[in-house]
Amino acid sequence: MTGLEALPFLGETGHVISLVGGGGKTTLLYALARWYSAQGQRVLVSTTTHIQRPDANYAPDEAARDALWQAGTYAVAGVPAEGGKLTMPPYLDDWMTEADTVLLEADGAKRYPCKAPAAHEPVLLRSSDIVLAAAGLSAVGKPLQDVCFRLEAACTLLAVPPETPLTPALLAKLLVSEAGGRKCVGTRNSTLSSTRLTTQPAVQQGNRHLPS
Repeated sequence: MTGLEALPFLGETGHVISLVGGGGKTTLLYALARWYSAQGQRVLVSTTTHIQRPDANYAPDEAARDALWQAGTYAVAGVPAEGGKLTMPPYLDDWMTEADTVLLEADGAKRYPCKAPAAHEPVLLRSSDIVLAAAGLSAVGKPLQDVCFRLEAACTLLAVPPETPLTPALLAKLLVSEAGGRKCVGTRNSTLSSTRLTTQPAVQQGNRHLPS
């Protein structure tokens, strides 16, 4: 059991999945990349903002990308930037047409377990049909001011002061709000708001507070 079993689209192909929100995005991104690759899919991992360049699986060109796919693993695309980061490559659209599943990190949280989006966030491509909002369950029970990126926006959204302990219900509200985890989702075919997928019980604990 990986915790990924809670995702309703897991057995499908052809999706462009954008990950937004706080803690756990990158961990979840690569967990999904490994899972889809193990199913024999050509998986492309990239970003519309920035992502840490991985130690392995980076594909600087099409030859490297195809070699990774032929080896049965995922390929990570991006333009090298300062601080060991990758940014969105100009050829992303072209590479996406060659992949079976695309996974995009589309938001940033400065390593905070939860966040509220700024006006320019998240950065979703038109082709993205699934938006997966993540948050770290480690934030629950702690003051919002200690665990939330874009604190002022979060306090406004939740209508609470910064020192308020973050309850599961408040975290769920942050994830499912049209001004939070579902910001810019619009009419996309499928969306999912979830807590950080570390274990199956953790998923169930967080999702009890999410509306069906």
